[in-house]
Amino acid sequence: MALEGGAGELGTILAKQKAAHLRDGIPSVEKRIDWLDRSIDLLATHGDALNEAMREDFGHRSKDQSNFTDIAGSIGALKHAKKHVKKWMKPEKRSTDFPLGLFGAKARIHYQPKGVIGVISPWNFPVNLTFTPLAGVFAAGNRTMIKPSEFTEQTSELMKKLFAEYYSEEEVAVVTGGPDVGAAFSKLAFDHLLFTGATSIAYHVMRAAADNLVPLTLELGGKSPVILGESADLEKAANRIMAGKTLNAGQICLAPDYAFVPRDKTKDFIQAATKSVETMFPSGVKDNDDYTSVINQRHFERLNGYLDDARAKGAEVIDLNPKDEDLSQQPHHKIAPTIIVDPTDDMKVMQDEIFGPILPIKSYGSTQEAVDYINAHPRPLGLYYFGQDADEREHVLNNTTSGGVTVNDVIFHVAQEDLPFGGVGPSGMGSYHGVDGFREFSHRKSVYTQVGADLMAVARPPYGEKYRKLVSGRLKK
Repeated sequence: MALEGGAGELGTILAKQKAAHLRDGIPSVEKRIDWLDRSIDLLATHGDALNEAMREDFGHRSKDQSNFTDIAGSIGALKHAKKHVKKWMKPEKRSTDFPLGLFGAKARIHYQPKGVIGVISPWNFPVNLTFTPLAGVFAAGNRTMIKPSEFTEQTSELMKKLFAEYYSEEEVAVVTGGPDVGAAFSKLAFDHLLFTGATSIAYHVMRAAADNLVPLTLELGGKSPVILGESADLEKAANRIMAGKTLNAGQICLAPDYAFVPRDKTKDFIQAATKSVETMFPSGVKDNDDYTSVINQRHFERLNGYLDDARAKGAEVIDLNPKDEDLSQQPHHKIAPTIIVDPTDDMKVMQDEIFGPILPIKSYGSTQEAVDYINAHPRPLGLYYFGQDADEREHVLNNTTSGGVTVNDVIFHVAQEDLPFGGVGPSGMGSYHGVDGFREFSHRKSVYTQVGADLMAVARPPYGEKYRKLVSGRLKK
């Protein structure tokens, strides 16, 4: 899936988009809404085709899931931006130093398009994580170049075709290819670059962007923990945790990665989780249209390697396989939801982001144990607390740092368009969604308008007593 013309063509496309941005100037609100509307129309018209492409790329992917997460989820973000963009674009008033404001001085923040935004989107939600950022990119008045994942080849090629039908190359350009194209793409002198993907790749992207001092938004991942408090409703918590862990077969940057369960409730939680999986997938998982495959053989082997390693090191591994199906022989790469009980830190499953339907659970005696463990590890993209104890909840929230939090559920904070989505440290930098996406992809330009009277003449040489008195008044405690 090579790009015709190679890396040189990437630079040509970028130059064309930058020239168009300068030629046409700051887009009107009508132009921005037109760009948003075209993406909404693309998704509404071609959603079925995109769902089928994702199904082919995964081996099997639930079309009902894709319709919700990738098609409807993207349309929702684009519609939210369309509804609010006119308000977002208005200059923001700021105060001026006394007494300048009394004489008519003004301070404003103008939100100016950055120009051309590069978007590197991942394979796990190939449509959503391409189109959702465009809500902010277009609302802010930018053009974009997109590099989708080579792992979802059918989807990437279809998006390339559809974008070319709906936008000119000066507005949107999709370039496909493998790691060589991705590396060349990340070296381009964009006005801003958004990368969504693995932390291990983010190091390379950040180094490449540094050569051109390109500002970055990194949406990464990490091991997002769950804490079940003593007051948690175990059945409800298990239903919600397992729904998050099996959605897209756990291939979600915000999937609950491991869970802390009160020591005396571990067995009850396992029973509740087992019942939850049986309820969601009563016919089993092997041929169930609602259960998604692992993306490819490499990741299938990686996940099974975690399970083999945990067993070899003495962990209790429980398959939540409702029909006790043999998944060793199958046309796709399905793995049954699996619980690992009290894994040790030397196990691979506790060292890497899992990105699959495996849930380690760690028994704990006090909430502080869980908080200390989380704080001893890299800051995660998400954190989840279940319970009704307000003091315990606030203790967890105030004493841990994560990109975002959902209380009494998992993942759902990312679905709120009016909340910023982003990580912290190893789980990312910068954020988007809603107004925060508009601001992320805008240059916030400070504009100060001076008063007509020459009030500041006193601050120019030759300095006299009036000037010294003015300065001395500012030196007081």
